[in-house]
Amino acid sequence: MPRLLVLLLIFFSVISLSLWSLTAQSLPPAKYDGFLYKTGDAVDSDSILIEAFFDPVCPDSRDSWPPLKQILHHYGSRTSFLLHLLPLPYHDNAFVTSRALHIANSLNASSTFPLLERFFKYQERFYNAQTRNLSRVSVVKKIVKFAAHEVGNSYYSAIESGFNDRRTDLKTRVSFKFSASRGVYGTPMFYVNGFVLPDAGSPLDYNGWRKIIDPLVHAKKDTNVNTLPFFF
Repeated sequence: MPRLLVLLLIFFSVISLSLWSLTAQSLPPAKYDGFLYKTGDAVDSDSILIEAFFDPVCPDSRDSWPPLKQILHHYGSRTSFLLHLLPLPYHDNAFVTSRALHIANSLNASSTFPLLERFFKYQERFYNAQTRNLSRVSVVKKIVKFAAHEVGNSYYSAIESGFNDRRTDLKTRVSFKFSASRGVYGTPMFYVNGFVLPDAGSPLDYNGWRKIIDPLVHAKKDTNVNTLPFFF
């Protein structure tokens, strides 16, 4: 076979393989990203959807959760809530703490938000300065022990194994890529019924949330009310 023909076959094989790889990587995940928060009430199929993008070691994410949680319980089935994780690159332990939440969710879904709250409560332990002199392995061991306290000590080995499972790494990467695809660049950031709220990176207090959600709740009772201008 002429050398030029061989080279052409190799070239087109490489191109085809590259295109196949790109196509495979572009496939959507099997499940929509995010952790669903349950208030105990059956969610109305026509509920107001709130989405939040949090970093487990972000102080503003920590401060924004209590008033948002209060709002979710106030409105009950009239709202539904999805949490998305955006591990910020300038927080050294954002990715590993986010990965711990994915692992916890896969082992015991009811522990996901309690673990998030535990990360928020003891957040300082995982700040850059506090872990600067620790190896990556040491940090992971600390987080495994930390997560087991909330997920259940019987899950210790499973949590530890989770950090060696590529699937949990991929889930955490998908969360990051999903956030990027939505134009999210900082935490916390909020969407309501698909529309981004202004002032990204700043927590909203309880009254601030009421000003946003109340008009939407009332609008459902009066279909002639146009609430869209609020978001523009």
